[in-house]
Amino acid sequence: MHWVGAYAMFCMIFSGWQIYNASPSLPVTVPNWMTLGGWLAGGIAWHISAMWLLVADGVAYLIYGVVTGHFRRTFGRPSLRDVVRETGLALQFKLPHTTGVYNSVQRLLYWFVLVAAVLAVITGLSIWKPVQLGFMTDLFGGYAIARLIHLGLMVAIVGFVVVHLVLVALFPRTLVSMVVSTPSGEEHR
Repeated sequence: MHWVGAYAMFCMIFSGWQIYNASPSLPVTVPNWMTLGGWLAGGIAWHISAMWLLVADGVAYLIYGVVTGHFRRTFGRPSLRDVVRETGLALQFKLPHTTGVYNSVQRLLYWFVLVAAVLAVITGLSIWKPVQLGFMTDLFGGYAIARLIHLGLMVAIVGFVVVHLVLVALFPRTLVSMVVSTPSGEEHR
């Protein structure tokens, strides 16, 4: 599910940049070579298609995570004390890393990205269909604010992906467990 979700998320990010370029909220645009879809309608088509793939993958992952106990076992609930201590160690590049074991900072960031992805889908639906889903759009303060929240969530998710890829580059042995789908925590039981 990781790779299906990653593919869907990348398609959504690059097509979202295509959509954003049609009417940027900020005084910057994304270079065309970093977009997907070729034009506004193409970007929207990619974005919506990838969104449904992400939703299907996310629902399957949520069912798997609850039914098997994966969320409880792997992500647990990080304590604030551990997050603060381990953030300090990470900033000093002294945080130990064991394959298959998530430290408190990783668990907090994984919870964050899961919640951010769900909110990105909900805000995306609210700006895709603001009339039909007006109640949802209103929850976010209207179309313009929902669009800014959606953009902010995308920036946060891209930040997560960048950190994720940097950490995989620093600890390449973790890539093996991602590619061959070694269940988290198997190695340390």
